[in-house]
Amino acid sequence: MRIVSFLPAGTEIVHALGAGAELVGRSHECDYPPEVVALPVVSRPALDLGGASPAAIDRAVAARMKTGGSMYLIDEKLLRELRPEVILTQNLCRVCAPSGNELSRAVRDLSTRPDILFLTPGDIAGIENNIIETGIAIGRPDAAEALVDSTRRSLARVRAAVAGAVPRRVVFLEWTEPLFCGGHWVPEMVALAGGHDPLGRPGEDSVRITWDDVEAAEPEVIVVSPCGYRLDAAAELARGLPRVRGARTYAVDANAYYARPGPRAAEGVELLGHLFHPELVSWVHSHRPWLEIAG
Repeated sequence: MRIVSFLPAGTEIVHALGAGAELVGRSHECDYPPEVVALPVVSRPALDLGGASPAAIDRAVAARMKTGGSMYLIDEKLLRELRPEVILTQNLCRVCAPSGNELSRAVRDLSTRPDILFLTPGDIAGIENNIIETGIAIGRPDAAEALVDSTRRSLARVRAAVAGAVPRRVVFLEWTEPLFCGGHWVPEMVALAGGHDPLGRPGEDSVRITWDDVEAAEPEVIVVSPCGYRLDAAAELARGLPRVRGARTYAVDANAYYARPGPRAAEGVELLGHLFHPELVSWVHSHRPWLEIAG
């Protein structure tokens, strides 16, 4: 099997199913597990936004999408050389990875038409379905079933631990300038962890909100998880936000747990459970993917 992944979550799923050696190409954002960075890069962003502020990124992306321009450049020559049998991508967000139209153009001249799997979940059940679908597509259905079972057990442990607790009022921010609420699978993750986000949009796109909205939600916890950002960068952005009296503000590693709907989503729920109810949900891992921002 020769697999090309245009999607970081897809790359993580393939590795979690034990098929990492069958990956032959990746997107520029696929960086976990670390060994994938040695793979050839088949897609890059059409805009050079390195070092840009969240506000500048938002303006540039909005302008590009308004004109109908692609957000990604696909190396079609390299794709032909890699001869993929399976391609993993998504149709959920034009900003996250190449979409259907871009890939259709890229694969039309390939000598053999690969199977294209669109991983486009709207909730945790969708993430589980993506794992099963990927397992079937790459010939590892049993590994996929086992991974989903393990994920469900992890989620059940957190849910049971917080079952008797009063839900924490939460605001989950997927972007900081402008502010965006949590959408798709994130509000469900918050709820499983013993929280309630009145601004969240379960199963739907995240949308712009204002700081007035945040204050009106009267949060006990604010989670700053800007899409595409690691912990250090997320913490820097969180320090620039106003404070809400009585609310604890945490920056988290968005890429690891919340922006990528893959195998680490269950650990992301565990992390939220620990932040919301530390007396009920322990964090037993050696790494510490969050930082509390002093008020």
